[in-house]
Amino acid sequence: MALSLVCQRTASIRYLGCLRSRPLHLHLASRIVQRRTFLDIFRKKKTEDIKEPPEPIPLLSEDDLFHPFSKSPFPEVRAKGQTISSMAPCPVCASGSSHAHEHNHGKPEVKNVSFECPDCGWPTHCSEEHWKADKEHEKYCSRLREANEDEHDLRSGRRMPEFELPGPQGYEETISFANWDVFWYTRGFNSMDSERSRRHASKLLTYPMTIGSVLHQHSSLMLNNQRLTPEGSRSMAAIRSTLHTEPGAPETHEASVGKPQVRIFILGARGESSLPPHVWEQLGFLFPAANFHLFFIGPQVALPRETKTPLRPSTQNSAPNASEPENPASNTTAEKTPEGDPTSSKEIPDTESTQIEEKKPLYTPNVYTPQTPAAIPALKWTRSSLTRYGVPSYTTPYSYQMSLSGLQVDNYADVHPLFEETLDPYSDVFFFFAPGFGFPSPTYKDEAGQPVLQISSPTEWGPVLPMLLASKCPIFVTGFSPADVERDVRSLATAPGVAGEFEWVVTPGPNPFGSEKWEVADFDPRIMVKTNWGIWAIRGKSRDIQERSFFSSLFSNN
Repeated sequence: MALSLVCQRTASIRYLGCLRSRPLHLHLASRIVQRRTFLDIFRKKKTEDIKEPPEPIPLLSEDDLFHPFSKSPFPEVRAKGQTISSMAPCPVCASGSSHAHEHNHGKPEVKNVSFECPDCGWPTHCSEEHWKADKEHEKYCSRLREANEDEHDLRSGRRMPEFELPGPQGYEETISFANWDVFWYTRGFNSMDSERSRRHASKLLTYPMTIGSVLHQHSSLMLNNQRLTPEGSRSMAAIRSTLHTEPGAPETHEASVGKPQVRIFILGARGESSLPPHVWEQLGFLFPAANFHLFFIGPQVALPRETKTPLRPSTQNSAPNASEPENPASNTTAEKTPEGDPTSSKEIPDTESTQIEEKKPLYTPNVYTPQTPAAIPALKWTRSSLTRYGVPSYTTPYSYQMSLSGLQVDNYADVHPLFEETLDPYSDVFFFFAPGFGFPSPTYKDEAGQPVLQISSPTEWGPVLPMLLASKCPIFVTGFSPADVERDVRSLATAPGVAGEFEWVVTPGPNPFGSEKWEVADFDPRIMVKTNWGIWAIRGKSRDIQERSFFSSLFSNN
């Protein structure tokens, strides 16, 4: 008995010693007895108890992003290399500097590229001999290597914080549009820790941020830096009065009550029409007191996939299956499937989608006339607008502030009568992203058999620009290089119905929110451009009405 009391006393002394040496919060935590009752199994776990998913394991590490195209671990990159090898000519053969291969008529044979540069990984020449002989390749080899690593980084499977976009802007937090760095900081983006992250983020956001940066009242295109003209200042003041509140009033959604919806027409839309809606939502976050409706109009606009069942808000909660339709935007001929039928659209056999995926090419070349982007997934509220616009089209009211519509039509002139009577410089604006005004038309020629410029072609932009100038709405145009901007600007002087009928809104120059990623042409790796490098804007010429006095009318001939 005495021995047991001594043991208990010794244990108590040791326990008290542990209490003195341990922090109080650890001691209290050790005294808590965890119990689990029977009813706990029906309770939902608290959010703080739910563990975040583990970080994805990258397929490639940051120091293993460089791979020659033919040896890339990704089949899409290998397919791209094969496409380049089938289209791009060897620069040494094309220049005629090497006469190793000649026909009987004395003309040098031009071969396609097949040799991959060991420094950049792109197929650049027909042989190693021509690669060594080409001294010009060193000028752009570093850019090609940069583009090579970017392609592999996008497919590496790593977590990409640069694609994690912020939500609505905080109250009384001003956004700066000086450049990408200041914008990302003031907008609350994740830190861009590398140049590669900058290139990825700028490529994703260049379209919505180009629009937002020129329309916002804090735009970096101002009268002070001579980018905004006096006529343009009046034009921008009109639309900014709709986008923003009066000075001193808070920029909130309640302030948008009673204001007209701002319509942004993107003509000749291609890849920008396939951007996810949450990317375009970033444009709305810049203007809390405005409501937007974006129209993507052109022959290469991406349309939603057609589903087996009509898109109804009460039943359609997920993306549709990947069946290829004859008319992607129309759901009027869709088959209605009973909800209890086991062969409904939610249980379509995988063999059909597998066959379709096999038919889809791994890589589509970016040739002069790009193909229509792949069908985009239909969201919960996506509706066909065929009966409203008369062309394959859709409308998605994505949020209370942002609606998206896509119209797949050969020429904007075909649908202009639908908007002509309602166009207003206070609420409507037009955007052309690299339209190619100054390029020769591939389909139309003049009486002498020579191709005319696209800005004058009746099958392309010829009838469009005079219609837009008559509306007096601002027209913004971007270009992918200094030469492209100059080519489009020069074409204005020869276009019928355009020359002498416009005023400058924004003078030609660099776009602070152009993409920083190099885009390499598949038909010639030496040609590299940056999306939305430059920007300029015009509007229809305004003619002031002058009242004639009584005496001047007496002596006039009229």
